[in-house]
Amino acid sequence: MFKKIRKAVVPVAGLGTRVLPGTKVVPKELLNVVDRPILAYVVEEARAAGIEHFVFVTGRSKGAIEDYFDHQVELEAQLAAKKKTAILDQLLAELPKEGEMSFVRQMQPKGLGHAVWCARDIIGDEPFAVILPDMVMDAEVPALRQAVESYNQVGGNIIVVEPVPHDQTHQYGVVALESQSGRLNKMTGMVEKPAKGTAPSNLIVSGRYILQPEIFDLLATQERGAGGEIQLTDSMFRLMETQAFHALEYEGVTYDCGDKIGLLRANVALALKRADLGDAARAALSPFFA
Repeated sequence: MFKKIRKAVVPVAGLGTRVLPGTKVVPKELLNVVDRPILAYVVEEARAAGIEHFVFVTGRSKGAIEDYFDHQVELEAQLAAKKKTAILDQLLAELPKEGEMSFVRQMQPKGLGHAVWCARDIIGDEPFAVILPDMVMDAEVPALRQAVESYNQVGGNIIVVEPVPHDQTHQYGVVALESQSGRLNKMTGMVEKPAKGTAPSNLIVSGRYILQPEIFDLLATQERGAGGEIQLTDSMFRLMETQAFHALEYEGVTYDCGDKIGLLRANVALALKRADLGDAARAALSPFFA
């Protein structure tokens, strides 16, 4: 029996430069997809995977994220007074339980690896998930739950991946597999943005990970890599020398909401899927494709 995955690190300190100017004063994680912020989808997915405690690694100007997961007393009072119980119940249902969320500050933008390392004291000596909040992963079985179920089978470290056309692999981090049979396969390596025609597979690293706590010791001594930042993938590659890594090709669709077109795609796709909004969204969009 492997240790239960109870905690998740959610790095939210990034500046969201790919979606400026919309993120000049609003954290990118709070940009809307239909009628909820991106981060609400991510938290919902994680809760469905059994996550009990969230560690948000924040930065300057990200105080609105903490506010989102707190009571808005005046708003709640007005909704109650106006008997808008449906929306009030929805807001209250998304609030965390006491002690379910922690917030730590990444004082300098040193990269994803450094952001994860900042959560080390709260995570402690247990395996944990890392969730990149840019990625809304739409799946019948939530993506992180698929990863947790795979971890419960094989233990170790799980990297969620997805296929892309071979001529696009040079844009991503790509995994190398020992062999490929089914959706869960042992990894032998990772290559960051391989030259065209040299990728070991067409499976790219997506935004969900399950990692063992030994990663923290490696991150503490990790030299700066690509972009002059402490890269999580560099420490994962070192950890792979002593621990098993498996790549899970998850079943679902990923929307990169840190990108303007990705955010647009997420809004359209998820609006069309909504039972309460789908017909109206289709009617609103139809003139543009007539």
